[in-house]
Amino acid sequence: MLSSSPRIQSQLSEALAVIGKHDFPKSWPTLLPELISNLQKAAQSSDYASINGILGTANSIFKKFRYQYKTNDLLLDLKYCLDNFAAPLLDIFLKTASLIDSTASSPGGGSPATLQPLFESQRLCCRIFYSLNFQELPEFFEDHMKEWMGEFRKYLTTNYPSLESSGDGLALVDQLRAAVCENISLYMEKNEEEFQGYLNDFASAVWSLLTNVSQSSSRDKLAVTAMKFLTTVSTSVHHTLFASEGVIPQICQSIVIPNVRLRDEDEELFEMNYIEFIRRDMEGSDLDTRRRIACELLKGIATNYKKQVTDIVSLQIQNLLSSFAANPSANWKDKDCAIYLVVSLATKKAGGTLVSTDLVDVQSFFLSVIVPELQSQDVNGFPMLKAGALKFFTTFRGLIQKPVAFQLFPDLVRFLGAESNVVHSYAASCIEKLLLVKDEGGKARYTSADITPCVPVLMNNLFNSLKFPESEENQYIMKCILRVLAVADISSEIAGPCIAGLTSILNEVCKNPRNPIFNHYLFESVAILIRRACERDASLISAFEGSLFPSLQTILANDVTEFLPYAFQLLAQLVELNKPPISPSYMQIFVLLLSPDSWRRSSNVPALVRLLQAFLQKAPNEVNQEGRLNQVLGIFNMLVSSASSDEQGFYVLNTVIENLEYGVISPYMGNIWNVLFMRLQNNRTVKFQKSLVIFMSLFLIKHGATNLVDTMNAVQDNIFLVILEQFWIPNLKLITGAIELKLTAVASTRLICESPVLLDPAAARLWGKMLDSIVTLLSRPEQDRVEEEPEMPDIAENVGYTATFVKLYNAGKREEDPLTDLKDPKQFLVASLAKLSALTPGRYPQIINENLEPANQAALLQLCGIYNCQIV
Repeated sequence: MLSSSPRIQSQLSEALAVIGKHDFPKSWPTLLPELISNLQKAAQSSDYASINGILGTANSIFKKFRYQYKTNDLLLDLKYCLDNFAAPLLDIFLKTASLIDSTASSPGGGSPATLQPLFESQRLCCRIFYSLNFQELPEFFEDHMKEWMGEFRKYLTTNYPSLESSGDGLALVDQLRAAVCENISLYMEKNEEEFQGYLNDFASAVWSLLTNVSQSSSRDKLAVTAMKFLTTVSTSVHHTLFASEGVIPQICQSIVIPNVRLRDEDEELFEMNYIEFIRRDMEGSDLDTRRRIACELLKGIATNYKKQVTDIVSLQIQNLLSSFAANPSANWKDKDCAIYLVVSLATKKAGGTLVSTDLVDVQSFFLSVIVPELQSQDVNGFPMLKAGALKFFTTFRGLIQKPVAFQLFPDLVRFLGAESNVVHSYAASCIEKLLLVKDEGGKARYTSADITPCVPVLMNNLFNSLKFPESEENQYIMKCILRVLAVADISSEIAGPCIAGLTSILNEVCKNPRNPIFNHYLFESVAILIRRACERDASLISAFEGSLFPSLQTILANDVTEFLPYAFQLLAQLVELNKPPISPSYMQIFVLLLSPDSWRRSSNVPALVRLLQAFLQKAPNEVNQEGRLNQVLGIFNMLVSSASSDEQGFYVLNTVIENLEYGVISPYMGNIWNVLFMRLQNNRTVKFQKSLVIFMSLFLIKHGATNLVDTMNAVQDNIFLVILEQFWIPNLKLITGAIELKLTAVASTRLICESPVLLDPAAARLWGKMLDSIVTLLSRPEQDRVEEEPEMPDIAENVGYTATFVKLYNAGKREEDPLTDLKDPKQFLVASLAKLSALTPGRYPQIINENLEPANQAALLQLCGIYNCQIV
């Protein structure tokens, strides 16, 4: 490896690191001694090609100490590396430092060819230093801190003209300086006490360095790491370094403002890659950009010197705005800088969306600085300034009074027609976020009455903005469409063009689905349009079907994997909106749905179940024809047999029980119980047992306790009491969810008050235990009675890649309460017990006394008092 060319060397070095990640040091004890031996040989002959190859390998294998969680094993590995490598590392670092000094002091400052490998060597030493010091301060490094820090400071304060005169040479020196800044930041964060003796010198060195770093993008890494160091110092106990007179103004003037100003690179990104620009500017992925770090530095200083920072920055903002006013077309970047400072230094209330600032009065700044930009008739002029104004409006939307904001709504709609992708994206985002603003008490500030009058123009502009190059799949626009459809009144005049526009887009993205976020908002938009428009005007259903069916059939016919779950959910929504009898086109889909092939992909299962439930509810008669019920139960059998899909299987079974007459399902009940008992025997997870209790409860409510007991006992004599004792009673108290809790409590109450099997004196103990479980369910809060262990998924069932199921919020199935007439299960329990006990006075108080926990006896007594019922 050491004799290879630099490119081959770096490849081999990374390969060694990959192997070392698994084998080093335990399974590869010879690696480090060999590296050290070769390093010392190469150092004797000053062979820096070999030295840098060895250091590159060491750097790669030591990186694990930066990112892995601190464990005893990791610390033992680290100790081994420190014991062996810390001293040789310092030796080569000091030897190279001496060579750099002697070369740089020679006439002409030494040749770049000589200096370059030396600087690369020092950079690698600094990265290894970072890795070996990351977990904690090693004793060796503490003992030799003076040598390390002396050299570190030198590289921050010394210029190397012969090397820095070329772009490559300057980049190499900057990389070393950036590595030094990361090392001193690490010591500042983790070893502040030991480092404090060096802090003043480093702070002034970094400060001086920053004032001389040019705005070239090639120097960004150095500028960012240097500012991060000063930010760390500003929030530490040593913040007094910034207290001296004139320090904060100088930092603002010479470091912050130059780094916040727009550069050519920012303009290029704005024009050439709008998605990345927005990701950095609006979504906060700009943590390593000069603009963001300069503002973080100001925020850091403001933690201890808030008034000074506020006064200075406010003055800077005024100066920037005055400069803009003097010559708007030439100095537009000054205004952008002022807006950026206000937005970036705003503070967000914890846990909320309300943003505030002390730098300016938001209302007056908005009216004097932002509104003129928003009211500009040229939506394409100075696009970066327009984007900044829209971002300000979005950020401070909660503080802008409704009449002021509402007056600007037509301007926001106009900006959707801007050619700049960033500008029309920000306009869409601003509208979307405004519609989410809540006033005190959680009431929406902007209602359907506010926006409905401008919806036709708004929707037209939103759909047109999706025609701009690069914005065909713009997620910000589609999210805005979704939000508007959620808030506005959807008349047939609006619904028609909207469904046409959405299906047109859907047909395009079906050809090549690329942007999952855009696609999700697209399907949510279709779902909310169906829900809100068709519920308001049922006559629209057929028009929607006419528009959507060809697109959905394309998805099914072409097997567009990513969209199948969405298509099934939309079909379920449409089926639920139909009135029986179901049309032949839907019945064709029903036939497809019953085919086992449709259920092979796990990602489709929840959506297919949702669609099957819709058919069972809307077409129960058709289900009982041509052997379809047999096929439905075959699907139930397949789903319930697996722990990963058993819940979906119960959804199918419960819908069958709810919607089909007992005479239709009774021939199949023996088979259904056999399937459930088999699963109970083979793999009885808590989730399955709870689902079984809910199913038995639903069956009892729909078809009576006698049918429940008889169909179970027909499979095996007296199996009902076995199931009751071993599964129903222990799992009843684990039931969660308001509808499920009421269903199971009422069914269990009816069982003990109406079923001859449990009213038999021989079943008195089971009767008492069942009541004990019912009282636990109804009287104790969920957290006191449910202690579920998370269940491990069956890994074998999920091997291989599958597209994931994503639920459409707006196409969700509404939970239906099978007991709408019965409001209070607690009252039902004590009233039923009082009625039952009156038939045989004296019998039940004894059973209760013998079988209920004391806490549950007290809770039952309390319930009797509340509802004025007596158990005699």
